[in-house]
Amino acid sequence: MLKIWGRTNSINVQKVMWAVTELGVAHQRTDAGLHFGGVNESWYRAMNPNGRVPTIDDDGFVLWESNAIVRYLASKHGAGSLYPDDLQIRADADRWMDWATSTMAPLMTPLFWGLIRTPAEKRDPAAIDDLRIKMEEVMHILDEQLSGCPFVAGDNFTMGDIPVGCFTQRWLALPIAHGAHPHLERWVARLETRPGYLAHVKLPLS
Repeated sequence: MLKIWGRTNSINVQKVMWAVTELGVAHQRTDAGLHFGGVNESWYRAMNPNGRVPTIDDDGFVLWESNAIVRYLASKHGAGSLYPDDLQIRADADRWMDWATSTMAPLMTPLFWGLIRTPAEKRDPAAIDDLRIKMEEVMHILDEQLSGCPFVAGDNFTMGDIPVGCFTQRWLALPIAHGAHPHLERWVARLETRPGYLAHVKLPLS
């Protein structure tokens, strides 16, 4: 059985849990990271030298890095669906996964930590507002992409929607002002029909 290490409030673990739900993969998840600990233990570092979550063990094959895990599972269990057969559509899905890491994450991570995991008296309001404004620009890019297709890589839900969807949900849940992004909002409504998104992504922030 697929083993997954990671806590449910980690955005990177949420990607993997959403993927296994979409794919119907039997799995066992063990809490790890932050107050759960484990990630600095020698047995864990032997699997993942970074000491981060998630890490998976698929019948002896160990893999870390959330996007790589989603790609691997989609390829193994979701060929033709989450992992498109068409090379160009698959590359498009790949691109949006990488965009989530290169463009969304560098803004969302400090914005989330600044608002949710930093005590109110230690927050930097100016830095938070600067990140909020920059995220609006990023979400405008996503909204423009979704103006021409129902999902990030075209007509169908793919692995590309998973990382982008996780960061988008976290952004929407932050207690900040959000601009109007009608195409993005319709896409989120589509994601909210998916049990894996509701079970593992649309969660209270912590």
